[in-house]
Order: sequence, then structure tokens, then C-alpha cells
Amino acid sequence: MKLPLDITYRNLDKSDAIDNLIREKVAKLEHICSYINSCHIAVEKIHDRPRSGSPYRVRIDLTIPPGHELVAESNPAQAVQYEPLDVVVREAFDAARQQLLKLTQRQKASDRSQTQAGTGETTGLVTKLFREQGYGFIKTLDSQEIYFHKNSVLHHDFERLEIGTGVYCVVEEGEEGLQASTVKIVDKPGVRAGKSSQTLIEPPLDWRE
Repeated sequence: MKLPLDITYRNLDKSDAIDNLIREKVAKLEHICSYINSCHIAVEKIHDRPRSGSPYRVRIDLTIPPGHELVAESNPAQAVQYEPLDVVVREAFDAARQQLLKLTQRQKASDRSQTQAGTGETTGLVTKLFREQGYGFIKTLDSQEIYFHKNSVLHHDFERLEIGTGVYCVVEEGEEGLQASTVKIVDKPGVRAGKSSQTLIEPPLDWRE
């Protein structure tokens, strides 16, 4: 597991067993989506002695570049038979897993519709940068690697680019293959995008730096 975790315990002591369970479950999420930006888990005790349900609530917040946020929560109602903390953790991660699967499926469908001919308008993530030479490469939704020159980056934003930056680009056939004639930053890695950005770019499946 390479994703840094932020685990918060509220109204109960930290548990090594629960910590290990959470790390195991997060590692499984990374098998579905290897480019998760951040993961915050809040484990909270909300009742001391409930007659039914569970005294615990678990919330999982995931951010997926360049602007997706997934929230999954398990808070068994009073009508449900009493459930211990490890069961509530598992239920929360099951919900997160389903959301993550749906997101990657949408990305795959978007990939097919946006890059049918291999040229035209598309989106992707910066995977390689050669600042001194003034060029780099973008990985599109269908995992094509597209060359771009710094002069193609709008608003003189070449210096703002980083590995993992989400971009919108216009791809055309160049003398040495596909290249981006226009590159526009959509979002920065680790920063939540606005609502307008969320429909513009989604990373390719199993994207890695």
C-alpha cells in the first residue's frame, strides 16, 4: 500500500487491530484504482450502550484526481442487530468499493466515446516532464502517450505543470506521430476541482505515475 492514510478516532481509543484492518481494505481499493490521491477514515463512537444497532460510525472520504470525491459511510440503524466495530468498518469499505467500481466503469465508457479516432479533443494526465528541454507527455484515457511542447500549453502555464496534472488537450497527427497542439490545465493533483471540471477529465484506468 503506497497511499498515505489519515485515520481519526473519535470518542474511542486507537486500535491496532482496526488500524490493520483499515490498511488491508485500503490496499484492496488501490487494486481497483491505483491513482487515489487521498484517503481519510473517521472512526467514531456515537453511543455508549445502544439497545440495538451499533455504537460506531465509520466514514471514508476518497479523492480521485483530478476532482472526484467519494464518500462512504456505515452507521447501522437501531433496527439492525448490534454490530461490532470491525463489521461496521467492513460495511463502509464495501460501500466505498462499489462506488469506486462505478467510477472506473464510467471512465472506461468516457474513454471509448472521447477517443474513437485517436485524434481530436480529449483529456489526460501529465506523465513525463522535461522542463529544461521544454516538452512532456500526456497519457490519455485510452492509455495513449501524447507528446506536447511548452508552446502548446495555454496561458504560459508550462511551469505550473506537474506529474499527475489533469489537462484538456487537442490531439493531432504530427510529423512523428500524435501530438497535442493545445494543452489546458484542468486541475492540479491533490486539489479538489470545481463542479465544472468534474465533467471534463477523468484519469485512465490503472493510471500510475
